[in-house]
Amino acid sequence: MRAESDLNCEPILWQGRKGFLLENDVIRLATLTGGGHIVEFQFRGGSGRSTVNPLWVPPWKTIEPYRYRERTQAKAYGLTSTGKMLSGVAGHNLCLDYFGGPSTEEVCQGLSIHGEAPSLRWQKLGLRANRREASLELGVRLPAARLYFRRRVKMRRGESVVYIRESVENEAKVDHLFHWTQHVTFGPPFLDRRHSRVFISGTRCRTAAGGYEGKELLDSARDFSWPEAPGRRGKPIDLRQPFVQAGRGFVVTVLLDPSRGNGYVAALNAKERLLVGYSFSRKDFPWTAVWEENKARTEVPWKGQTQARGLEFGSTPFPVGRREAFANGPLFDTPHFSVVPARSRTIVDYVAFLAEVPAALREVDDVLCARGEIRIKGRGNRSSSTEVRVPAAAMPAHN
Repeated sequence: MRAESDLNCEPILWQGRKGFLLENDVIRLATLTGGGHIVEFQFRGGSGRSTVNPLWVPPWKTIEPYRYRERTQAKAYGLTSTGKMLSGVAGHNLCLDYFGGPSTEEVCQGLSIHGEAPSLRWQKLGLRANRREASLELGVRLPAARLYFRRRVKMRRGESVVYIRESVENEAKVDHLFHWTQHVTFGPPFLDRRHSRVFISGTRCRTAAGGYEGKELLDSARDFSWPEAPGRRGKPIDLRQPFVQAGRGFVVTVLLDPSRGNGYVAALNAKERLLVGYSFSRKDFPWTAVWEENKARTEVPWKGQTQARGLEFGSTPFPVGRREAFANGPLFDTPHFSVVPARSRTIVDYVAFLAEVPAALREVDDVLCARGEIRIKGRGNRSSSTEVRVPAAAMPAHN
């Protein structure tokens, strides 16, 4: 469906998998129906801006996750507990209704890591393009959780912003406590050690209690302030810098600044002059789990080949599964789950954006959502301040 202004939304095949392409005259976004993953978000060609896709694409060949069968696919992707989700994962992955691994009993019922949503087939609910905007709505029913999830993705002519609205509907007669995490993952070639940095509106942090399967970069179960984390050998490590040591990985949680109305995560490639980011209500998503895999995991499907950095903003601090998360309780006096009342619906809105930035930009100090625009405040090599404004006509102010 194409409008005269190059606003478009149409079915596509992405690496042999079914999905949809949404584009305007500036940007393009591709999302899959298998798991609902957003796999491409980039500037369109012909404008002179970088067309690199910041989102992580796994080095292994993915499949539709709802076609995963342990008997035939475990050798390629691992057992059901992780392999079902990993068989189809890429880019921006939704974790719902739990964040982390399933229990032993849940695995016996066919559930995999990060809940039902990333392993099911999503359905098209609406597709629209006119002279001003293009939009796509997908939905998926989570039969075990008795939830119905919807995501509407919209873009407007002339903007490098995607407006996303998500809703979770409780189909049961009892209130439902759950985890709702946007597992946004960046990777090469956009993310590299030499030219890239990541930025979060973070404050207090904690490293994961369980390390990283014996290959942890950081000390376990340590509190710190963003971005200087306690290294395994006592040396502080700046978490804004990706991929500092091959063969290592880590998981930390970051409490987003409670004095702000909005939270943000962003990543920069200075060589490409490309910044990608997300801005959202801190009330909805008070946490960002930061995960890095730097060629540490050698089992399938990782095989020691993967570099990825997840900036996973959501309602719970750590990817530890439902039982452990609820047993741990709140962290830093901050809630650790979302709630949808009986027979009711909970809605969140957030945005993703791309920006071409000055060649000298090295640090992002703030991302502000003003009415009608996104303001990116940063600094160069000599601490000279700069501001980049991204038009966003449908953006309300919620700083």
